Amino acid sequence: MTNLVSIITPVHNSELFLEKCLQSVLSQTYSNWEHILIDDCSTDNSFSIIMKYVQNDSRVNYVKLNKNSGAGIARNKAIELAKGRFIAFLDSDDLWHPTKLKKQLAFMENNNCFFSFTSYSIIDEDGNEKPKVMSAIKEVTYNSALYKNPIGCLTVIYDVDFYGKQYMPSIRKRQDFALWLKLLKKANACGLNEVLSFYRDRKNSISSSKIKLIKYEWKIYREEGFNIMKSSFYLLSAIILKMKSYF
Repeated sequence: MTNLVSIITPVHNSELFLEKCLQSVLSQTYSNWEHILIDDCSTDNSFSIIMKYVQNDSRVNYVKLNKNSGAGIARNKAIELAKGRFIAFLDSDDLWHPTKLKKQLAFMENNNCFFSFTSYSIIDEDGNEKPKVMSAIKEVTYNSALYKNPIGCLTVIYDVDFYGKQYMPSIRKRQDFALWLKLLKKANACGLNEVLSFYRDRKNSISSSKIKLIKYEWKIYREEGFNIMKSSFYLLSAIILKMKSYF
């Protein structure tokens, strides 16, 4: 398989981790990719870091937004510009295993899969792996995802030939979950239970900010057309299952 993969990366003040993110893409054993980095008005040294790679590798592309708009808008701009058959997501503080693209694309081809995700490890700010691994289940359906989003954004690849270009809603948080639900309405997601990505757990990601995410999940359920009772049921289920996953 030699199809072009468009890697989508929103960037906002990521100078501490951005270089390692870029290196993890450059280290891929599958080389037919383009890396689209959308700068959401960073005020640190992110631009200079990215430009070093842009100047040395034509596969790395940089675009800056006119105003700070959030990760969802940044990702959508990158999707708009993408030329690849496949769309993959990687945030600027996260990492990929060198065989990520090669293994996941082969998995999709072998399983006739149009939307896939993998297991991932959690790392700290210094890049040390934590004991917790988020294991990919074999299959996710639209109905099962409503109870709890089991799909890590940094692990996803979807097939544009099958879906067309699909975008995230214009909300500040949980845009990825809303997109997964849209994709799942057309086909189930296939899980590859192998750690091929590394999610960085940042110190500023405190529990109070996680609580604020609840309102975004509520908004998604309501926009799926569910009434207050049904939305409350799924939101409570998601909260309980997420709490269990941390223990």
